[in-house]
Amino acid sequence: MTLSLSLAEARRLALAAQGFGRTPRGAIAHKQLQAQIERLGVLQIDSVNALVRSHYLPAFSRLGHYQAEHLDELAWGRVRRRRLFEYWGHEASLLPLELYPLLRWRMRRAADGQGIYSQLAKFGVERRDAIDSVLQAVRERGALGAGSLSSRTEKAGPWWDWSAEKMALEWLFAAGLVTVAGRRGFERLYDLPERVIPADMLNHPDLDEDEAQRRLLLRSADALGVATERDLRDYYRLDVSDSKRRIAELVEAGELLPVAVQGWRQVAYCRGEPRIPRRVRHSALLSPFDSLIWERERTERLFGFRYRLEIYTPQAKRVYGYYVLPFLHHERLLARVDLRSERATGRLAVHAVHLEDAVLSEEARLALSDSLRALAHWLGLDEVWLAPSVSLRGLLG
Repeated sequence: MTLSLSLAEARRLALAAQGFGRTPRGAIAHKQLQAQIERLGVLQIDSVNALVRSHYLPAFSRLGHYQAEHLDELAWGRVRRRRLFEYWGHEASLLPLELYPLLRWRMRRAADGQGIYSQLAKFGVERRDAIDSVLQAVRERGALGAGSLSSRTEKAGPWWDWSAEKMALEWLFAAGLVTVAGRRGFERLYDLPERVIPADMLNHPDLDEDEAQRRLLLRSADALGVATERDLRDYYRLDVSDSKRRIAELVEAGELLPVAVQGWRQVAYCRGEPRIPRRVRHSALLSPFDSLIWERERTERLFGFRYRLEIYTPQAKRVYGYYVLPFLHHERLLARVDLRSERATGRLAVHAVHLEDAVLSEEARLALSDSLRALAHWLGLDEVWLAPSVSLRGLLG
């Protein structure tokens, strides 16, 4: 028999799997932060810094106030203390180190020109001279950024107008021949994997592609709670053909259970018999790149919330704003909040608040107000400022 879930049950299962509703008391230590990231299995990295770099937000949304420096240490600190590495997980990502062996197949494919941008694949074939030269420079000089290697003399053009050295580093990174040793500002510093990745992960026996993909899909299922094939595939950006075959194998082995979710056209899957919370009580502002909502079609299915990024939309055509964070209150997405960190003036600027319903309950209004104040405090900003256009009466009391 196929298990059946109501939409409310599926929503609670997804929220619990993502770590909502378990806000710890007291100061957040490295151990709690690491456990939360391992639960998620991936943090998407994005360059936009209108509020804060996106990879810092998911832990704050779930745990509350933590030291961002602790995440830096887990990702780019001393090698013995690192627990994360950078690679292509869900886009550019920070990933738990135990996933390194599960992504070697992706590195091998990249080296063969598969699963990477066509321009980069072409570069890998035609510019072995540049690739070999850059790899030798990294081998001899240690952690290097693309800027310190560039030989171009002309002015760079728009985005993706990369120098040959930058292209070589990106190809080497995709192929697993270099990895990210640290960051200078937001610039990646690349080094050899043997100088960055712990030996037990680097020398882990190779897994065949099928087994690695099955394990990634099980990690996706753990992190999502209940998910369609597309949801599971998207979490670590697997190919459709690979995903469908591996899921069929996992169902046959009894490691994934088919589930019918109310209102979903596609069959969904759970990792074993689900334990559904009676309720999830949690309020949080969510990064646009939070793993709860990054698959937009899933967000619509779960929450009835149509969400699109407008960062690259011309200002005159934006509906909600430049950097809009959905507001989660208990089990619903109730509002969209356009936020900016104005560091020079020490304030968190609320440019707009758009409600899903006509009004917020008093409880939800207070929760949103508390969330804004907590975010400002975490970011080291002195106040929350509301733009004159924000018409939500009494938002900050």
